[in-house]
Amino acid sequence: MNNGNAVTVRDLTRTFGDFTAVDRISLEVEAGQVFGFLGPNGAGKSTTIRMLCGLLQPSSGEGRVAGFDVMTESELIKRHIGYMSQKFSLYDDLTVEENIDFYAGIYNVPKVRRSERKDWVLSMAGLADKRRQLTGALAGGWKQRLALGCAVLHEPPILFLDEPTSGVDPLSRRQFWDLIAQMSHGGTTVFVTTHYMEEAEYCHELALIYRGRMIAKGTPAHVKTIIPDDILEIHVDRPFEALESLEGCELVKEAALFGDALHAVVKDAPAASANVQHYLAEKGFMQIDIGQVAPSLEDVFVSLIEHEDRQRLQEGKA
Repeated sequence: MNNGNAVTVRDLTRTFGDFTAVDRISLEVEAGQVFGFLGPNGAGKSTTIRMLCGLLQPSSGEGRVAGFDVMTESELIKRHIGYMSQKFSLYDDLTVEENIDFYAGIYNVPKVRRSERKDWVLSMAGLADKRRQLTGALAGGWKQRLALGCAVLHEPPILFLDEPTSGVDPLSRRQFWDLIAQMSHGGTTVFVTTHYMEEAEYCHELALIYRGRMIAKGTPAHVKTIIPDDILEIHVDRPFEALESLEGCELVKEAALFGDALHAVVKDAPAASANVQHYLAEKGFMQIDIGQVAPSLEDVFVSLIEHEDRQRLQEGKA
């Protein structure tokens, strides 16, 4: 079933009573890829990654991770992967070095290699001069890199990262993604969940998940082509009020704040631009500047979510 892929799942589902947290997800992740799993909080990302890591039994479906069955070989999966949760799973009352030693034991790193692997983690994380410092005293970015190092002490072929950049500053986030890219170039498969749309640009392939369903999948460039509509970027005074006003404009399918501007989804940008400008001017808005822009991943995601919500409403499931 895996066809040389690091991860392959078909119709993976997890229910909790009457609630379906993950709804028939199917995907393949090639070895050495950085695969991004994107979605808002509560979309089902963490539940999916816990099933793939052998930490949670799927309710139905099938899949293989590192060649092992997700239904019957969870313990074997755990031995062949690295896993980093969004809370970093570090012990604050241990020093940096003691945390590394602890995880070297947990992952059964051969004793003859533990010193070498420890030095690698300290170098990779930039913590060589902080090795005796209590982990709880580290800033978020340092903790993040230490957690990553501990997760790959045993040199697993697949690394699962669950919201690894949540709560860290933008510079640390970028430095962390540089480390992910280095690992991918070295042959490690990295499966990462995130709700930051800009991080998707660093992935070879990504999937968008919403309410437990996978609503899009492909390379970042491909995903941006999924919506057939055009995007207008609108600069206007009082953008929050303008956003509410555009809800009554028949030319606009969806609109959302995008920095200090608005992005509006329209069928035909050249035709809609002048009409939308006239509409806003009639509503009393000024300093209106409208132009067509290429869809961003955030535009695509917002549009797909709106479509999914409308479809569920029609189906009586909202």
